Amino acid sequence: MKILVTGGAGFIGSNFIRYILNKYNDAQILNYDALTYSGNLENLKDIKENGRYKFVQGNVADKNSLDEVFADFQPDLVINFAAETHVDRSIHVGAKEFIDTNITGVFNILEAVKNDSNIKKYVQVSTDEVYGSLDLDSENEFSEETSFAPNVPYAATKAGGDLLCRAYNHTFGVPVVVTHCSNNYGPYQYPEKLIPFLILRMLEDKKIPLYGDGENVRDWIYVLDHCSALESCLFNGKSGEVYNIGGDNELANVEIAKRILRYFNRDESWIEYVKDRPGHDRRYAIDSSKIQQELGWKPKYNFEQAFDETVKWYLNNPEWIDGVRKKTGVFNPHIDLWKEHKSLDDNKV
Repeated sequence: MKILVTGGAGFIGSNFIRYILNKYNDAQILNYDALTYSGNLENLKDIKENGRYKFVQGNVADKNSLDEVFADFQPDLVINFAAETHVDRSIHVGAKEFIDTNITGVFNILEAVKNDSNIKKYVQVSTDEVYGSLDLDSENEFSEETSFAPNVPYAATKAGGDLLCRAYNHTFGVPVVVTHCSNNYGPYQYPEKLIPFLILRMLEDKKIPLYGDGENVRDWIYVLDHCSALESCLFNGKSGEVYNIGGDNELANVEIAKRILRYFNRDESWIEYVKDRPGHDRRYAIDSSKIQQELGWKPKYNFEQAFDETVKWYLNNPEWIDGVRKKTGVFNPHIDLWKEHKSLDDNKV
């Protein structure tokens, strides 16, 4: 079982690689990653000597390099985690890198899979942000039938890649499955994301900045629950289908902040409300009944317990944190932008 994982040095990708190697003794994995600022081989240092694991540096936007990897490795299965994901960067820095990776990169993978009849499945890992925003007082949830309505450049590029997957399945019969997941949390997450960012603010005795009123709601899922859902989609998902993945843990950003403050025995005076970012979606909520009914998946991790274990992981891994500092100079390589806007990203992978 040869699995090509693109973007496997990032947060979710590295957790997925470890999960699969630990569970399947016959799995061989090639990790193809560009090692941009948030890609980190330290995420996988415990398996780098595993004979069933190989790393190749490269960018999915580089068609020639990608085609060489497909030809050399000859995968049975492909799963794509490679993505530019930091919403603030797509707004304040520009969307060009997002278009290159999230659209052109997906196109290149689809072309490679189309030209290799031996590949049984390609899973495109996407986001619930393609659906846009829900009202705070709404009881609606995003289903697989919800129309796309992306509100920021990042989400628009992810939607573009997803639509290419749909077209390639319909036109060419490419065996692709698309997943839309809610906010992930867990170990190895780059500290531009909400939970590790706030943890590290506490470790540095700095206040917690929150956009707007802090009431923006997200559905939170532990990363290993996401990995098991992706496993189900990769091995059992039906080609051409879309599966929504959620944890049924809707919490406002301010509630996440308060949980972290309580963990560090700090009061709410440590919260600093700052100017909201443009296009900030109000609420995400996932209806994951399809994947539960059709593939038999369901989340198993208790939020309170997994949340506490996540905080402990960052406290117990100062070397990993220092490695991030050494690689980028700061936790966020766009720190000047953050200083100007007092901004943080409350989104995913």
